[in-house]
This record gives sequence, C-alpha cells and structure tokens, in this order.
Amino acid sequence: ATTIGRELHLAPEQIKTLGICNLALTIPARLIIGMLLDRFGPRITYSILLMFAIIPCFATALAQDFNQLVISRLLMGIVGSGFVVGIRMVSEWFQPKEMGIAQGIYGGWGNFGAFGAEFALPMIAVATSFFAGGASNWRFAIAFTGIITAIYGVIYYNSVQDTPTGKVYKKPKKNGSLEVTSIKSFWAMIVSNFGLIFALGLLAWRLEQKNIHFLTLSQMYFTWLLLAGLFAYQGYKAWEVNRELLIGKKTYAPSERFKFGQVALLEFTYITNFGSELAVVSMLPAFFEKTFALEHVVAGMIAATYPFLNLISRPSGGLISDKFSSRKWTMTIISAGIGVSYLIAHFINSSWPIPLAIAVTMFAAYFAQAGCGATYSIVPLIKKEATGQIAGNVGAYGNFGGVVYLTIFSLTDAPTLFTTMGLAALICA
Repeated sequence: ATTIGRELHLAPEQIKTLGICNLALTIPARLIIGMLLDRFGPRITYSILLMFAIIPCFATALAQDFNQLVISRLLMGIVGSGFVVGIRMVSEWFQPKEMGIAQGIYGGWGNFGAFGAEFALPMIAVATSFFAGGASNWRFAIAFTGIITAIYGVIYYNSVQDTPTGKVYKKPKKNGSLEVTSIKSFWAMIVSNFGLIFALGLLAWRLEQKNIHFLTLSQMYFTWLLLAGLFAYQGYKAWEVNRELLIGKKTYAPSERFKFGQVALLEFTYITNFGSELAVVSMLPAFFEKTFALEHVVAGMIAATYPFLNLISRPSGGLISDKFSSRKWTMTIISAGIGVSYLIAHFINSSWPIPLAIAVTMFAAYFAQAGCGATYSIVPLIKKEATGQIAGNVGAYGNFGGVVYLTIFSLTDAPTLFTTMGLAALICA
C-alpha cells in the first residue's frame, strides 16, 4: 500500500480509504452469493467467482490514479464473498460433531493465504523489478495473483462435487431471502439488513470527505438513495418469502423453528473477531513501518505474523468448540480474550522492543482467529438447508466490522482503533 501510494502520489487518507473499499462490496456480495449458492451449489458458484477474480486484479495492476484504484478494489471485494461457498460445502462433507475443526481448517487456510500474500507479494515485486526499471514491480505481483486464481477456478470446477456420492443437496424451498420461523425473527432480520446498508452508506460518506473527493456531495446523496432502494427491495423480498407466516397462514413445527437472534449473536461475534482481523491485516504493515521506521518489505513480513497464525488458531477455535461442553462458553471466553488483547495493543509505541510488539499482536491474532473458528462451528448447525444464506449474513457482518473499524482508523489513529475493537469484543462477550 505504501509503495503504491508513493508511486501514484496518494494522500495517507486515500490509502486508508482504499483499505475500506477492499471490504465494502463483500457485504452485499456475501448475501447474493449465499442465495446463489443455496440454489446452484458450491461447484458452479465458486468456480465462476474464482475466475472473476482476474478482472479486479488486472484492473488494480493497470490503475493510474486513485479513482481507478477505488473501482478496482470495490470489485475485488466481490471475490471476498467466496468464503461463504466453502462454509456450505464443508457442512455437506462433515458431521456436526466435526464441524468446528473442519470449518476451522477451511477458514484458517483461507486466511493463511493472507500471510502468503503479505510475505510473498513484496518479494515477487522486488524480484521482478528489472521489468519495471528497477522500481518495485507491484503491478506484476497483483496481476499474477489474478492469473493464479482464475486457473484455480478451472481446476476447482473439474475436481469437486457438491456433496458426497448418494447424498442429496438440500435447497431452501424459497429463494430471494432467508425464510424465518417467527414474526419476531422477521423484524430482527430487517434490522440486520439495515446494518449492512448502513456500512455501505458510511463508505459513501467517507468517499465524499475532504482529501478523498471520489464522490461529490450530490453523488453521495444519490448513492444513499440507491442504498435506500436496495433496503426497500430486500424488505420486499423478505416479505414475499415469509408472507404466509406474517399473515398468519403458516406456523412451523418445533423441529423446524430457529430464532434469528441466534444469527444476530453470531453476526456480533463475527464483527469482533473477523471484522477486527480484516482491519488489522489492512493496517498492520504500514503501522509497523511507521512506528518502528522499518523498510516496507520488512514491515510486511513482520505484520504477516498476524495472518500466519491462522494456520493453527482458527482450527483450534473450532476444535475447542467441538470438544468443550458448551459452544456458547467457548465463544464467550474467546471474545473476552479478543477484548483484553486489543486493549493491551493500544499501548504499542516506538519505545517498545519490536519482539514485544509482535508478541502482543500475535496474542490478539490468536483470539480473533480462534473466534472465527468458533463462530463458524455454530453457523451450519442453525438450519442446514439455509446454511448459505445464514453464512452469508454472518460473513457480511465480518466485513461490516472491517468497514466500520477501518473508517474509525481513517479518522483517528491506531491506538483508537485497538481500543474500539477491544471494547466491542468485551461488550460482545
């Protein structure tokens, strides 16, 4: 980010705003992908999404100014919705008693990829600098990731099946919105939908602020109007899917019922764990670079210790949730750990020994990532045939958290960000 900022003459506020753009469209995309997934299955949905990744990667690699980067990074956010697909696929292939560890390994390796990127991409950019006249060849590095992802999309399509042989892929009876089982849950879902629209409205506001000027004031208001229309459309689809329940024509047997409050609680846990992880992964390389006056490649490698831990921390959160007597208490204890560790990180400054700063961020990383594993050990157990939509809702709130946290960071500083994330996690616990 700092290298691109210097080459394209970006202001610090613009670099921070691009971090928000990376996450924003993942919010509606996760909901849409969740619905497509429940309808068409993981194989087709994931393959298309992986092949689509080449477009925003090339758009980023070819960008010449801030405005082009905003558009390419918004499109990149759509690719982030692919996580939801794997949640449903893993739930098809593993038993409930193994769900935590299976989902933890899937999610952990996914986020471990962030370590791979932070560690490898600066080195690829430097190693191929002779193609760029001796400068860091970040354009090739980013384009290269798009090529790899698209190739893997083809491999994925030719290698997988949605369910084990002989098992039927269950689809929800109705599509377009989540089918709830009580009127109270319906209104809770509407409030949940509004929260995601609010996060997109917050991004539009940020893009209009001074030093950014991607949107004019009238364009920001027009964006808000479009978001209001999207919220109204979501409300209509929700009413359409749940009409018989709302007019009293349909009641659900106890075995079919679930409370949307269960989904909402998991949305909150995912804000505090994955939302904070997204924010920290976005800001940590530049934070280490500036706090300790390091070279950007070195700072990137040190910051990569945060996502690296995903390899063990996210699966361990799922495994503990599987083995411990209560998934609820597992989630509570981990959320408290997130809160305490981020409040300690608030005090990191240039007088700290670098190893101690790394240790504190690793401590925070463990709890945040274990919390992701514990959250998704529960998600597939709420209502099996709607796992795609529920996973989409919960996952979107992770990005909601990332957008809100990074907006706070763009207006303040790193200690304020760490404090905010710590307090939110303690409230969640």
